[in-house]
Amino acid sequence: MYIIDAHAHIFPEKIAQKAVQNIGNFYGLAMNNKGEAKDLIESGKQAGISRFIVSSTATQTQQVRAINSFISHSVNKFKELTGLITLHPDNTIKEIDAEISFAQSNGLKGIKLHPDFQKFCIDDKRAYNIYASAQGVLPILFHTGDKRYSYSTPQRLAKVAKIFKKLKCVGAHFGGYSEWEKVSCYKGTPNVYFDTCSSLSFLSADRAQAIIAELGADRFMFGTDFPMWQHKAELEKFFNLDLSQSVKEKILYKNALNFYGIK
Repeated sequence: MYIIDAHAHIFPEKIAQKAVQNIGNFYGLAMNNKGEAKDLIESGKQAGISRFIVSSTATQTQQVRAINSFISHSVNKFKELTGLITLHPDNTIKEIDAEISFAQSNGLKGIKLHPDFQKFCIDDKRAYNIYASAQGVLPILFHTGDKRYSYSTPQRLAKVAKIFKKLKCVGAHFGGYSEWEKVSCYKGTPNVYFDTCSSLSFLSADRAQAIIAELGADRFMFGTDFPMWQHKAELEKFFNLDLSQSVKEKILYKNALNFYGIK
């Protein structure tokens, strides 16, 4: 079966080891994977994954163009990759529009925001310039949820999705890492989609199946959050879910192809 990892991360060689360690420290996890594009592709191919949607996050405005150039270069170098740019809520409107134009000119398919790393609330009005410029143009993949913080609660994303109705969003981690009891708030937000990453290790199969049924299988994409998790292990957990073959195909690749317009 064709499989897409719709949520993965890569880093330049000179900072990859440090970046992976910093992520592990942030989440209190032992990190066993490396963070370069070649490591991602090698790990994924061992599990039968064919394509990877990759991103990295700018924690400062001055990092944005360098990261986006790195993602663009990586996509051009490795045919298996589809890239997302990063933006920062403190970017000016001119900078935001320039990066979106850069994405369109270089075949990059969306934007990744990580409110917990970037320290802004999803519904903070200083991020509204990003949403206004992106809606109808590029989708945004949001990190969502984490009981330790309030930046990225499901309710905040649902609020933004209702204000910016033409903005296509992904609420990562089943819509809210460690806050899955709140995901019912996404009812009435057809422009919000979801991915499975960093969740299947913490949700029971029954609970994961119930969330997919509640929010709709047409809105879910398989993801691993590499380098946080192993591709083979994440696929095994996904295949342990009691889902029909047609639903599995949607989540494993069809929804991602449609959402990001991948040929």
